[in-house]
Amino acid sequence: MDFGIFTFGELSRNEKTGLAQSPQQRLQDIIQLAKLADQAGISFLGLGEHHRHDFALSAPEMVLAAIARETTNLRLSSAVTVLSTQDPVRLFEQFATLDLISGGRAEIIAGRGAFLESYPLFGYETADYDALFDEKLRMLLALRDTSTLDWQGRLTQSIHGMDIAPRPAQEKLPVWVGVGGTPASFVRAGRLGLPLFVALLSGPERFRRLVDLYRHAATESGHDAAALPVGAGGHFYVAPTSQQARDTFYPYYRAYFEQNMPRPVDHFPRSTFDDWAEPGGGLLVGSPQQVVEKILAIHEALGTSRYMAQIGLGGLPFAQTARSVELLATEIMPAVKRETGVMHLT
Repeated sequence: MDFGIFTFGELSRNEKTGLAQSPQQRLQDIIQLAKLADQAGISFLGLGEHHRHDFALSAPEMVLAAIARETTNLRLSSAVTVLSTQDPVRLFEQFATLDLISGGRAEIIAGRGAFLESYPLFGYETADYDALFDEKLRMLLALRDTSTLDWQGRLTQSIHGMDIAPRPAQEKLPVWVGVGGTPASFVRAGRLGLPLFVALLSGPERFRRLVDLYRHAATESGHDAAALPVGAGGHFYVAPTSQQARDTFYPYYRAYFEQNMPRPVDHFPRSTFDDWAEPGGGLLVGSPQQVVEKILAIHEALGTSRYMAQIGLGGLPFAQTARSVELLATEIMPAVKRETGVMHLT
């Protein structure tokens, strides 16, 4: 089991002042959090891609390159790349370059995207939502696997024997598929033999059958399903006590739902927040021990080998986000690794 953090870089307005953090300060804070995570032994950082005024991360590759020069061991990824509205060639070139800068630490998590603003922005039709992703994912894998590409596109460009450069430092740039709750997405990832990242917006039991579908599809397509990594993650905040975690985080989580979701809600009640934070729910907010128990439940249900915590939601101040990351590294990670080691031995 390894551990990571990720963020979309949202710019939520403070409920008291009505002001949001500036994009410049948000990006500086993200770089500082990456340095903290690297020093604490967290193994992965992911940055999401959004194209709205309330997010600072429209070009995560640029920020990841800056982080590469400030860190040593942290693996650096998108979380996710909205592949349907990207040019796979340009995307591969960017991440191959990031891999060279970072000394072989780049990864891609590709998804279709729950936010749809990039489709009209870059001249694509949402009617092609799935077809674009399917073709571009296959093209990205072809780019990864050969340095001279022959590709006949339908929704993408056609390429006839052209060089794909530079090549990454890693022999094979890792490409994961990020999924929500669509069964066909799990099946596609399995058929392609790609690692899977599950965005847990509810408890893990809802996803058990879907991950089984993924592994069954992988086996039917000739892949070793047991060797394919499955990661999961979602909204996260930890404090020394459960009450402190909930009381501190709720106003910011409410701001996130009311301002930054694909379809913001008019009101996000405390009762819903508390229900989601209970055992079996998808919200990992509480004391270190409570969060450990939830991560272990995810691991047992889905067979995960990576947990990714979405941090700093809703304008949560830097100091509290940093403290939450420290608790993840110093208390939660060691406890989960001990317990999962015992599980594997027995």
